[in-house]
Amino acid sequence: MINTRITCLTLLFIFFTTSSLATRAQTSSMDEAIFAGGCFWCVESDFDHVKGVSSTTSGYIGGHSKNPTYKQVTGGDTGHIEAVKIEFDPKQVTFEQLINVFWRSVDPLDAGGQFCDRGESYTTAVFAIDDAQFEVAERTKKEVANQLGSEVATRILEATEFYPAEDYHQDYHNKNPLRYKYYRFRCRRDARIEKLWGVEAHQGIQRK
Repeated sequence: MINTRITCLTLLFIFFTTSSLATRAQTSSMDEAIFAGGCFWCVESDFDHVKGVSSTTSGYIGGHSKNPTYKQVTGGDTGHIEAVKIEFDPKQVTFEQLINVFWRSVDPLDAGGQFCDRGESYTTAVFAIDDAQFEVAERTKKEVANQLGSEVATRILEATEFYPAEDYHQDYHNKNPLRYKYYRFRCRRDARIEKLWGVEAHQGIQRK
């Protein structure tokens, strides 16, 4: 009887240990990318519709103070800009594919913000996690400049600490779909992207 109990306990220990290791391995297999493309509601919504993306988080990056608030960032007091951290499965989508989606979902020629949102906190940038991402970002930036025939204003920067935005900003397009759609339309985001990119506009974004 004692031996049977020991065997059962051993099997349970092995099962839960294996399950825990599998879960950790699955989590650690995800990569990250951080893109700033103006209003983070829109960037989050776009990348929620890209194959291989497992999660998106709106937030702030690139500034000089800790735990900034939306009011502080948009007021220009902290040096942060709105950005979205993207977790993705590299087996399904590569960083290069993601950055090409990014380029075609923003106006990379605009140095003063994005669409109706003006100011530094709404400017575009790619925050590279490592040297490989930095190289891809710089190379594709040159390709975009050649394709559009103009200087690209988007900055390529080393990723610094990312601060998630307030809860009410997360998944805004799902929580407040009517307000979100009205804002996006009024801001003429899609109209400008379609004019700039033509048939390549929003390439890789699979909307229902």
